[in-house]
Amino acid sequence: MSGVTTTETRRTTGWVVIETLRGYGVDTVYGIPGTHNLELYRPLSALGIRPVTTRHEQGAGYAADGWSLQTGLPGVVITTSGPGLLNALSAAGTAYCESRPMIIVSPGPARGAEFADVGTLHETKDQLSAASAIVEWGRRVQSADEAVAAVHDAFELFATKRPRPVYIEIPLDLLEEVAEIPAAALAPRTFSSVNAPDAERVAAAARLLAEAREPVILAGGGSRGASEELRALAERLSAPVVTTLNAKGVLDEHHPLAIGSSLRLAAARSRAQQADVLLVVGSKLGEAELWVDRLEAQGAVIRIDLLDSQIEKNQSAEVGIVADASQALAAILTALEAHPADAAAAIARRERAEASVAETRELVRAESADLSAENTGLAESIAEALPERAIVATDSSQIAYWGLLNTLRVSEPNSTPYMATYATLGYGLPAALGARIAAPERPAFVVTGDGALMFSMQEFITVIEQRLDVTVIVVDNGGYAEIKQNEADAGIAPVGVDLVQPDWVAVAAAFGGAGHRATNGAELATAVDAAVAGGGLQLIHIDQATFALDAEEVQR
Repeated sequence: MSGVTTTETRRTTGWVVIETLRGYGVDTVYGIPGTHNLELYRPLSALGIRPVTTRHEQGAGYAADGWSLQTGLPGVVITTSGPGLLNALSAAGTAYCESRPMIIVSPGPARGAEFADVGTLHETKDQLSAASAIVEWGRRVQSADEAVAAVHDAFELFATKRPRPVYIEIPLDLLEEVAEIPAAALAPRTFSSVNAPDAERVAAAARLLAEAREPVILAGGGSRGASEELRALAERLSAPVVTTLNAKGVLDEHHPLAIGSSLRLAAARSRAQQADVLLVVGSKLGEAELWVDRLEAQGAVIRIDLLDSQIEKNQSAEVGIVADASQALAAILTALEAHPADAAAAIARRERAEASVAETRELVRAESADLSAENTGLAESIAEALPERAIVATDSSQIAYWGLLNTLRVSEPNSTPYMATYATLGYGLPAALGARIAAPERPAFVVTGDGALMFSMQEFITVIEQRLDVTVIVVDNGGYAEIKQNEADAGIAPVGVDLVQPDWVAVAAAFGGAGHRATNGAELATAVDAAVAGGGLQLIHIDQATFALDAEEVQR
């Protein structure tokens, strides 16, 4: 053993990169220490940064994403070269598809050793190109100044453009080199949005909305920082609000104008399609959120997005406003002051809108039950058992997209970490642990299928090691149930989809947690209460085949 008890201060390039990140508020990083990335770990303690060592780099990326959703800061992932970086790229793909900020920092071959093919440790043909093919931009820096500049450029991207992951590669010899950079060069910078809302387009949007009889607001992930403005506009217009899954909770889903995040169900989607004026805020209206090829809105469409390239994507628009969502919505609210509404007419309109929203919610519930009565009924039991303000991370599991995301109502954005477009497995558990670190005052839950949980169950020990309170509800349907149905629909007998299950309660205990089983709603509620009270790693196993649903839940 080395016997080293204190870390030597050495201001290497790795140190100044981490110090720059710290200046922007990053106080937690995710990754796995390795032979080549030690200089990125050297300054962590001195700078007051918490290192979270996951048991797989993919888990590090998803944990960083869960943390980012709660803090608004980019999740930072430190990998080693070669396999460590490549393991993290699925998480980078998720962040790219869902438009979330992430910084991956990794060592690379020493300067002059690129493409050497001489058998060095972790040698990879071209890891920069591999990462660059996934992220918004990848950069191999050649000096400490360039490395620090790359961090600043990343934060400028996140502040002014569509937030997506970036990759910074630091050659190994440069990473370990002492850096002579003044402190002022490391200081955080302030960035302003490059696009102020165009006044004429704002006025045109306000005029359309003021004259609309049945306006609807469709809020996407780009609206998550504009909850206050979106609520005010919805109330001013008496406009129902339907959201994508990435925007779930941007309007409190208990609000009488909130349809919820069921855009992919026809009952909710038709409200947007049939609006005489549809305001789309920060959504590309992709097939993964719609579950149809295109929305095909019938009325006039107003679109707000940070990027001009999104204004006509998947749906043409009469008015396109290229700006930050909060600024654009605030400008529309101001412009609407020129269109005062009759008080009596406004009250009547509000009553009609709220009644129509309540009716749509019932239609959504019925459609969800038609799709899967078992998942809908079980999801309602889970939603009823969850404590207030819970963060509920999910996976691309049937219990999520056929059940819980339709039935659970949340009051804040980012309460249900998910990835509707990338639709990966193994996301839920690490995302929940990252969210719990960022928001320790909120209960942290994972609701996932058995197949998905097997992708990341090694992170049970990370929950234990980090002394976190995380409850995992695993819905066991015997394997990959949807793919099994897909095979049947294609005339294929089940192959590779019926999975052998571990004893999930025993697994939780083996990792140092506690396990419970629930066979009905009452037992589930009791198990959830016990899990929250007990703390630490908690697992609740539900065998979907034997879980007894209340007859009213199935039929309602």
